Amino acid sequence: MSHPNILLTGATGYVGGRLLHRLEADGLRVRCMARNPEHLIQKASRETEIVDGDVLNEPSLRQAMQGIDTAYYLIHSMGSSKDFEDRDRTSARIFGEVAREMGVKRIIYLGGLGDAGELSSHLRSRQEVGEMLRDSGVQTIEFRASIIIGSGSLSFELIRGLVRKLPVMITPSWVRTPAQPIAIEDVLHYLVAGLRYKGADSRVFEIGGADTVGYGDLMMEYARQRGLKRLLIPVPFLSLRLSSLWLGLITPVYARIGRKMIDSVRNETIVKDPAALEAFDIRPRGYREAIARALANEEREVAETRWSDAISSMGTKKSWGGVKMGSRIVDSRRVLVDAPAHLAFTPIRRIGGQVGWYYGTWLWKLRGFLDLIVGGVGLRRGRRDPEHLQIGDALDFWRVTDYERDRRLVLFAEMKVPGRAWLHFEVTPHQGGSEIRQTAIFDPAGLGGLAYWYTFFPIHRLVFSGMLRGLVNAIPNEAGARPGKSSPPPAIVGGRLATPAVKKG
Repeated sequence: MSHPNILLTGATGYVGGRLLHRLEADGLRVRCMARNPEHLIQKASRETEIVDGDVLNEPSLRQAMQGIDTAYYLIHSMGSSKDFEDRDRTSARIFGEVAREMGVKRIIYLGGLGDAGELSSHLRSRQEVGEMLRDSGVQTIEFRASIIIGSGSLSFELIRGLVRKLPVMITPSWVRTPAQPIAIEDVLHYLVAGLRYKGADSRVFEIGGADTVGYGDLMMEYARQRGLKRLLIPVPFLSLRLSSLWLGLITPVYARIGRKMIDSVRNETIVKDPAALEAFDIRPRGYREAIARALANEEREVAETRWSDAISSMGTKKSWGGVKMGSRIVDSRRVLVDAPAHLAFTPIRRIGGQVGWYYGTWLWKLRGFLDLIVGGVGLRRGRRDPEHLQIGDALDFWRVTDYERDRRLVLFAEMKVPGRAWLHFEVTPHQGGSEIRQTAIFDPAGLGGLAYWYTFFPIHRLVFSGMLRGLVNAIPNEAGARPGKSSPPPAIVGGRLATPAVKKG
């Protein structure tokens, strides 16, 4: 098998992680360098090589660059201490020097769009990094991007956080600063196209979406697509400092970034040089489609995410009402059973329809009746087949969005709720038996969604806990019979998630 000739740095980050999957999907051999390689093991394919390295550690960098033709530089220190500009310069200088020494032919770098002169410290640093990479003597292809729109991107999460929580928003002048937001898919298209670029000289390509809008336009479009009514009230007196404090209060995830992020949004990020459209056969989409794709991709990503892994990594902290994961609320519980995975999964694949939901049948029927009253689908759809499921099946007022027999079932709620909801079931082998994990995920729409979740959480907790016990009691034995009623109820672990569960007796 051939050795990787592409080095990817920053693969644990937002853009780098998605670029890794794109390169792997294209059948390219990739070597990832990371300071914490264990964070990449579950994300990368078996063909991808993962090495321990740091751009500030020259020996590790030389080892990572052995045999490499093209190196992606997707590193920046925005979230670090106040000396991030010095750190960025040092990292870029070392990376460029080692790349030249090791015979790397091309560096591909993602920077920030904006006119030189009155740039924020963040954007100025991003552009200085590009200059230092070019000065190394290695051909450097720099893509300067405007606001990146995609599920999980910093800008998109900022928009979501504000729109979800504030029906009325007092907006400073920076929400009207012109920008050309670009979809993450289009950014990835450009980064991959950089591998095939035929030119021999270093180039800077400005990339942006099809529309020129401000953050205010993005917030109103997000609200429109989520069915939320929002009012923006512009004010002239909200300074950058006050804006950063305000965002830190409303959307705490941005307290880490602080003024460095807010300071950047005051700069226009408009494409002035159309060279990218001439050099590459890529036509970026508009902001409306970018937001629609981000929302659609969220549902797919939720279906693909192992929330149990993410929650367990947070330790054993209790949280009434579920654990906050970004904008979502996650309530998960598990049980260990003395049954192989294929038997433990049997009642899960039979769930719904005539079999029902294993607990609180009258509550499920009441929920379905209320859903019909408000124009929802109710429980009348049942299921296509009593024994078999496939992706896309309707299941009462749920839809199957992911299914792997004897292992995993993910349902997306199609009943009327102020937000979006998913229900996961996962079965994994565990010490001669199996672990069953049940996870409810809710993405509330505004304050009404939060009120809905916390108001009905006691009922949800009762129903989901009872459902899990019912699923366990419905597990057939090896001969096909169901366990007798004399079997003691299983112990279920909820909230902490990492606490050992007790096997069914």
